[in-house]
Amino acid sequence: MKTLTLLRHAKSGWDDPVARDFDRPLNPKGRRAATTMGRHLRSIGLRFDRVLASPAVRVQETLEDVGQGYGALSPEWDKRLYLASAASLLDIIHECPASIASLLLVGHNPGLEDLVLLLAPDEPGTLRDCVEEKYPTATLAELTFAVDDWAQVVAGGATLTRFIRPRDVDATLGPESA
Repeated sequence: MKTLTLLRHAKSGWDDPVARDFDRPLNPKGRRAATTMGRHLRSIGLRFDRVLASPAVRVQETLEDVGQGYGALSPEWDKRLYLASAASLLDIIHECPASIASLLLVGHNPGLEDLVLLLAPDEPGTLRDCVEEKYPTATLAELTFAVDDWAQVVAGGATLTRFIRPRDVDATLGPESA
């Protein structure tokens, strides 16, 4: 059994004057959402054998703030995760050693959303419907696979076991409370 957890970076600040998208930081609401999500991850007992993350500033800050609520995470920064497509993310997953049971990927949309939609079967009335609606910032999706090796992960082969948005944990983090 393999468990893949996907975490989208928290809300970034579009008002910050940065030269590159890569350097865009989180805004205050994003920082609060990341810390809140970190506390929630700890409270539900999620553990990760390996953490792979985009090195973009907003992902680095997300992990710092998640760490404040969760505890220290030790990510491996992988440039390939920056704005990666679902296909590229799947290639990265396939490279993981079989000894890793639980993998956390931290990155960007639309790649993360597209990956969930690729891996989780399209069955009405499931959590997948929520992902199709929107994969907000600082949201976590957890997928499980009945496989022994990450190379065996295939389209439609996952069970989407969790889809947790910041607003599910704290209503003040919803879209209507900008």
